[in-house]
Amino acid sequence: MQTKIPATIVTGFLGAGKTTLIRHLLENAGGRRIALIINEFGDLGVDGDILKGCGIENCTDDDVVELSNGCICCTVADDFIPTMEALLNRETPPDHIVIETSGLALPQPLVRAFHWPGLKTRVTVDGVVTVLDGPAVAAGTFAADIARVDAQRAADDGLDHETPLSELYADQVACADMIVVNKSDLLGDGTAPLVARLKSEAREGVQVVPATMGALPADVLLGRGQGAEDDISARHEVHHHHHHHDDDHPDDHGDHHHEHGHDAFESFIVDAPEVTDPAAFAVKVADVIRDHGILRLKGFASVTDKPMRLTVQAVGPRVDHYFDRPLGGDPRGARLVVIGQAGLDQAAITQALQ
Repeated sequence: MQTKIPATIVTGFLGAGKTTLIRHLLENAGGRRIALIINEFGDLGVDGDILKGCGIENCTDDDVVELSNGCICCTVADDFIPTMEALLNRETPPDHIVIETSGLALPQPLVRAFHWPGLKTRVTVDGVVTVLDGPAVAAGTFAADIARVDAQRAADDGLDHETPLSELYADQVACADMIVVNKSDLLGDGTAPLVARLKSEAREGVQVVPATMGALPADVLLGRGQGAEDDISARHEVHHHHHHHDDDHPDDHGDHHHEHGHDAFESFIVDAPEVTDPAAFAVKVADVIRDHGILRLKGFASVTDKPMRLTVQAVGPRVDHYFDRPLGGDPRGARLVVIGQAGLDQAAITQALQ
């Protein structure tokens, strides 16, 4: 059976740091072949120039495609679908596709486009990541520079909707599988209250993660397996609207070394006895994830009296488990990788999983 290629949609207002997050992802892709589609406007493809020719392994100029003919959510048939089909038809298709939307585009119409006949059997929405400017959201302005956002709107000749920023923001958050509170280093003690508020406002299962300079591990952003195109009814839109062009603040692009790195995250391995009841084990894993705020959990296990290996994949509280191949000479037992924000109670998590 053909395996669908996963695609991640990255959305958020101008200046939130989407390009910085994507560049960090490329620099830490772990050998994945990632293709980028950037919804850029105007004569200067700012994001594309930053990402093209940057010397990142497994990311060539041919892997960065710019769409500059209008807002991506309104040029689906003319631009987005042909671009996707061209990527999928390559002799060596990408392992993952990342789509950076314009700062004033809606993710919902883009998600629906994955039902297009040429795409629905070949690619799936692995997840929608909404990047927020933490200090701006905390201040109730949603974007750091409102004047620049207004300039975006004025420069778009094809603009046919005028929508308040609060409604655009609500739609981007409503569609998210993960909300990244970027620039959290500027929030200080205000980070935790903002994260808690956003969690309370988001639909069940959405993860809210603080970040500095978009420095999130690839395993946190990718491999989420959401299949968002089959869950669009849960991603309510306030209005159907769109807008235009995103080139994150130049300051966001100034430092590509990301001194903060992954210091805010940690991962560790838990070795445990073999599983006796896969369904009960999945429930237990989900409970541990909820109790400790784990972002990702993945690994393998043997099951008592079964010759097949059990694969366990968890994104937030959603746990998938299935038999994938014979154990062969693999040792019996369970080995699980736990990924979360720094400060996880490793001893308590290990004890609970064992």
